[in-house]
Amino acid sequence: MDQSQIAEVVERYLKGEMDSQEKQAFEEARKNNPELDQAVVEYHFFFEEMVRYGEVRRFKSNLYDTHHTLQENGEIKELQLTAGTRIINMWNKYRRVVAVAASIAGITTLFISGMITLFSPNRPIRDIEELRRKVSNLEKQSNNQTAEIKNFKSKIEPGADVKFGGTSFLIDQKGYLVTSAHVLKGANRIYVQSNDGVDYLAEIVKEDLNTDIAILKITDEEFKGNKQLPYGLGKSRNELAEPVFTMGYPKDEIVYNEGYLSAKSGLQGDTMSFQITISANPGNSGGPVFNKNGEIIGILNARQASASGVVFATKAKYIQTLVDEIKNSDKEENIRVKTVSTLKGISKPEQAKKVQDHIYMVKVVLS
Repeated sequence: MDQSQIAEVVERYLKGEMDSQEKQAFEEARKNNPELDQAVVEYHFFFEEMVRYGEVRRFKSNLYDTHHTLQENGEIKELQLTAGTRIINMWNKYRRVVAVAASIAGITTLFISGMITLFSPNRPIRDIEELRRKVSNLEKQSNNQTAEIKNFKSKIEPGADVKFGGTSFLIDQKGYLVTSAHVLKGANRIYVQSNDGVDYLAEIVKEDLNTDIAILKITDEEFKGNKQLPYGLGKSRNELAEPVFTMGYPKDEIVYNEGYLSAKSGLQGDTMSFQITISANPGNSGGPVFNKNGEIIGILNARQASASGVVFATKAKYIQTLVDEIKNSDKEENIRVKTVSTLKGISKPEQAKKVQDHIYMVKVVLS
């Protein structure tokens, strides 16, 4: 029996896929073959570690979702940084990236180590030491990353009561953004954070609680405007099962999700919105919903707690309605909304790459 066959037999044994006769014969072979017995022990260790890693990831995901739900409902508040530690969320974003990279690298190294040990049973100690060295190097890299990012400062003063957990997106490169009106509830000041971690002061130009849409304008002197937007408001008819994707800030870094349009009306038959089946968290509220051509067809506005993955989005046509109301008012705002997308026909990774710099996290200062 060669090494690949040994690996296959060991896996079947550990998964309980052998019948009673095979199992008895295999256990007799283990007693008479030290290499086979060690292969079983090491493979079992690796399998348990993979299962444990998956359980930890699921627990963290559920904990994170619960935290954001409580925060969105105002039942808990975000802890504030003390004076002298005004580090922007960019560090939080990098810290998470480093942590995920370390986790993946650790699991990958563990897998390689396990396979090497399986095929060369006399080398486990050397492989474990190699794994330890690699994890130690990852920790050193993480510490270096921390030192480099400490120089960045946030514009939000220490001690401010800040509510995180909203998304907005540009509809005009001069600094006009759209978000959900409920995200701005109780706002004393509003900041939007770009994908590269820079905070900009913004103000409400107009909001409509009926459609749950608000239009913001970046008023910060440091904002120099964005390049031409790659997307526009969609005008084509939306069909059931149409694929869609979103980008937003359910955590400290921008997140991409895919789904499909599952109903042409929203909660309790609301005709101003539609239902999509997609993974979303409270921080996604106010984020754009794109069709496959990169056209905006809606704004995420709510999540149905009783049905996982079911969310609702206000139809994009109401963005244009609100813009028209601004133009017809006394406000001197020159908003030009694109209706043409340059994302049609390109891959999803390329679409996401072109879109991400135009999506902003919303931070509401309550006091």
